[in-house]
Amino acid sequence: MLIHVGFEVAFQFEKPTPLLALGLIHPSIGSLIRKTEQLVVDPPVPMTEYIDGFGNRCLRMVVPPGRVVLMNDSIVQNSGLPDVQVPDAHQHAVEELPYDVLVFLLASRYCEVDSELKDIAWAQFGHLPAGWPLVQAICDFAHRHIRFDYQLARANRTAHEVYRERVGVCRDYMHLAITFCRSLNIPARYCTGYLGDIGVPPVASPMDFSAWFEVYLGGAWYAFDARNNVPRIGRVLMARGRDAADVALTTTFGRNQLQSFRVWSDVVPETTLK
Repeated sequence: MLIHVGFEVAFQFEKPTPLLALGLIHPSIGSLIRKTEQLVVDPPVPMTEYIDGFGNRCLRMVVPPGRVVLMNDSIVQNSGLPDVQVPDAHQHAVEELPYDVLVFLLASRYCEVDSELKDIAWAQFGHLPAGWPLVQAICDFAHRHIRFDYQLARANRTAHEVYRERVGVCRDYMHLAITFCRSLNIPARYCTGYLGDIGVPPVASPMDFSAWFEVYLGGAWYAFDARNNVPRIGRVLMARGRDAADVALTTTFGRNQLQSFRVWSDVVPETTLK
C-alpha cells in the first residue's frame, strides 16, 4: 500500500524569528519513503538538519517577517495491516529495562507521574495482570473517560487536568494513558504522525496530525491508541518523545499567528510512482 502524506501550514511573523520544525518522516521508517520528501519554506531560508535526543529529524532556521509557509509532501509504503497485537507480551521488571528506556518511566511536562494520578492508577488497575492486558485496560479506561471535542482543545492541558475535566483531543487521551502506564512501571512514549481514514469510515472534520503512544513490553515497542482504541492501518511516524512538548511540529522563539493549517494522508495507486 502507498500512502500520500504531507502538510501545509502558514504563519504571520512580526520580525525575523528562530524556528525549529519536526515536519519530516521519522528515520526509523526512512527506507519506506517512495517519493523523496523535502520540507520547503516559502520564502526560502537556509536550514540545518539535526537529530534530537529522541532520534527525530529536526530543522533549524530563522524565518523573515511576514507570511511564512512550511510544506512537506511524500509517498510512503505501508504494509496495509492493522497495528501489531501481541496479547502475551510481558511486562519487564524495572531493573531489567535497558538504560535508554528508563526515561519513559519518568514524569514529563504533560504526564505528571509524580502526582495523585499514581495512586489513582494503582487503585484502578493495580489488581490486573501485568503486561499487554494491563495496557489495554488503561486504553479502555481513557477511551471511556474522555469526551473528544476539538472546540475544547487546550495546548497546555496536562494528564491530571484531562482526568478531572474528562474532555480533550487525541493528545489528551495519550497523555492520560501514558501517565497511567508509567505510574504502573510500564515505559510509555508519545508519538505523532499521519493517520488517515484508511480502513475506517471517513470523518467529516478536517484532518490533523494524529497522536498515539508506544509501550515497551517483551523487549519491543508496540503502538497503542487510547482515542480510537482499535488497531488501525496506515500510521506514518514523524516524531517520538516523552509527551507532546517534545514533538511539536514547530517551535518558534518569537511572536506569530497561525493563518492556515492543512494535513493529508491518503492511499494512492501503485501507478502513482510510474
